Amino acid sequence: MKLEKIHHVAIICSDYEKSKDFYVNVLGLSIVKETYRAERDSYKLDLAINGEYQIELFSFPNPPERPNMPEAAGLRHLAFAVKDIDLAVSELHSKNIEVEKVRTDDLTSKRYTFFKDPDGLPIELYEM
Repeated sequence: MKLEKIHHVAIICSDYEKSKDFYVNVLGLSIVKETYRAERDSYKLDLAINGEYQIELFSFPNPPERPNMPEAAGLRHLAFAVKDIDLAVSELHSKNIEVEKVRTDDLTSKRYTFFKDPDGLPIELYEM
């Protein structure tokens, strides 16, 4: 087996409209398709970055909270590459998003920072 690339990342949110606004209007992802599944009382929102399908945003009634321990087993964070981290941080600040201090990766010498989505999912910006 040869894996070609990551096809998508699935995220379950607690407030669909709030998370949809965050990923579309704050982060700038584009909507590929939005589906309401009445039998599950659930939305599935397919989102793309630069025209490439990347994220599935799901809503479910009363999802359990995410454990908020940075070293817990499981998905640690979602990371996006940016060309200019200072500009990206400035844009997030203008949208009232709290962003951690920009740091430098000891292994690659690249700059990065973290912020959170509406459910507290850590999101990393990593300068290309």
